Amino acid sequence: MSVRPRAVRTKLGELDCVVVDALPEGAKPDLVVVLSHGFGASGTDLVGLAPELMNASPRLAEAVRFVFPEAPLSLENLGMPQGRAWFALPQSVLMGQQRDWEQFSREVPPGMPAARRALMSTVAALQQPFGRIVLGGFSQGAMMSTDVALRLEECPAGLCLLSGALVAEEEWKPRAKARPALPVFQGHGRQDPVLPFQEGERLRDLLTGVGMPVEFLPFDGGHTILTEELEQLAAFLVKRLDGR
Repeated sequence: MSVRPRAVRTKLGELDCVVVDALPEGAKPDLVVVLSHGFGASGTDLVGLAPELMNASPRLAEAVRFVFPEAPLSLENLGMPQGRAWFALPQSVLMGQQRDWEQFSREVPPGMPAARRALMSTVAALQQPFGRIVLGGFSQGAMMSTDVALRLEECPAGLCLLSGALVAEEEWKPRAKARPALPVFQGHGRQDPVLPFQEGERLRDLLTGVGMPVEFLPFDGGHTILTEELEQLAAFLVKRLDGR
């Protein structure tokens, strides 16, 4: 039987969010999963993942609340009236012409610190222990989730990276070394034309290099989310729910 969760729009911290769960009225979740969308998507782009994950692992419907924050920047000036972004991207990246990925991985993108503060305000507004929060996202949302997960006062329950990439390497590496027990799920398409597969590998290698347990799923596909990826993500979340 398919799960039919409730979706509520609300403001948490500085960001507008959609909150989705199938919990009894007034019940508190055992785990909160915050999933952040990618560059150019609408704030509701990932909301449909919640019922898919709950159907893949029904235990998630019994105990998990999903939160989908909307990025702070509007892309209306780029002809995308519904599009949002966590931080601006260079025109070369937008046009698919970025070639110096090594430089991209080292730099802190302009606008990331402001986006970090906004997303951290949302995490704080959850009123949930950090150890019972999983952060994650797609593409630029995965970058933001990594940045926040490495900066919280305490280690979160997990990190889910869907088609992400490494940025801010000099800032992330020492913080990652201080968080070696953080469990990570990471998926990336081998034919990704937006964030090349090797950039996903570069991020994976940094995390595994400091000892983080990373479940890495390479798949044949582009800049997208596959059913197989969601099934493995659901299993990963159940483990976080059980504290494993």
